[in-house]
Amino acid sequence: MNSLIQEEVIEDNEMKPKFLTKTLTAAVIAGAMSLTAVAEAATLKISHIRPQGAIVDTELKAFAANVEKATEGDVKVKIFAASALGDYTTVQERISVGAVDMAVQPAATAASRQMQITYFPYVAANWKEAKVAYGPGGAIYEAMKELYAKQDITMLAAYPVYFGGVALNRDAVSPGNPNVDKGIKVRVPGIKSFQLTSDSLGYISSPIPFSEAFTAVQTGVVDGVIGSGAEGYYASFRDVTKTYVPVNTHFEAWYMLINSETLADMDSDDRAALEQAAKEFEAKRWERAESDQGDYEQKLADYGATIVKLSDEELAAAAKKVRAEVWPQILDDIGAEWGQSVLDKIAN
Repeated sequence: MNSLIQEEVIEDNEMKPKFLTKTLTAAVIAGAMSLTAVAEAATLKISHIRPQGAIVDTELKAFAANVEKATEGDVKVKIFAASALGDYTTVQERISVGAVDMAVQPAATAASRQMQITYFPYVAANWKEAKVAYGPGGAIYEAMKELYAKQDITMLAAYPVYFGGVALNRDAVSPGNPNVDKGIKVRVPGIKSFQLTSDSLGYISSPIPFSEAFTAVQTGVVDGVIGSGAEGYYASFRDVTKTYVPVNTHFEAWYMLINSETLADMDSDDRAALEQAAKEFEAKRWERAESDQGDYEQKLADYGATIVKLSDEELAAAAKKVRAEVWPQILDDIGAEWGQSVLDKIAN
């Protein structure tokens, strides 16, 4: 009898592991399925440099809604305004390594001097020419796409913003004559093309970080700013802008970026939906960018600034001087053969 009881106990103990194994296997499978579902629902962090409520912020909200709808909630886009994830140079570096997913922002030339190609002064004389160079398939568009790819960043779209000008906390001096030394010190970004352009137009350039620029103008360290356009000056410098000269120093295009590995790891349908939303985002910007520039010049005027409009002849004279004096120096800095090949494509 004792032998029989012992056999039953042994048999019962042998069955328990089999039952537990099956139970654990089912639990693991269910857990894996749950983790897969979580992995499919991604939230992408996207950075931009303007305050909440700015045009780019509003347009990115529409973009985010389109992505979420097109992916049936699989992909959500969380917007971080006003450089909350770092300045645009830092954010570009973080996208490169995957610490930030996406951004819409200016190109950071610290990572590659060749990226100065996007800031080449007087590449375009009007919005039609700008779209040829900076729009889909354009020479600068394709050059920037290749340069970003070298940093493990995929460029999803270009974001046209404005033609640049000069914002002053004083009256202008011979604003339409680039051959006059104006004796006006202006803040410029730490990018060679802006410094050279400022000097060529008769101003005294002073490289100052953006975070210190407003105070520099307010306290009289400099008398104005070069490197932005009406929208940028209204957003960040309207309280210290008494005069605005739209001299078309450069064409400002930002870029919608995403970490290449993040994009590649997405479900193919979700990736296609994101890319399509980016194309629509880009197309809508081209439709309204020119009128937005005019609107912000008017906003500066309504805020009290004097807008100094230049004639076509004055703009052409500025372009001719800057191209002759500045282009060769920037080409030497970025690689003359490569840079000239991009400019030649625009001309053709």
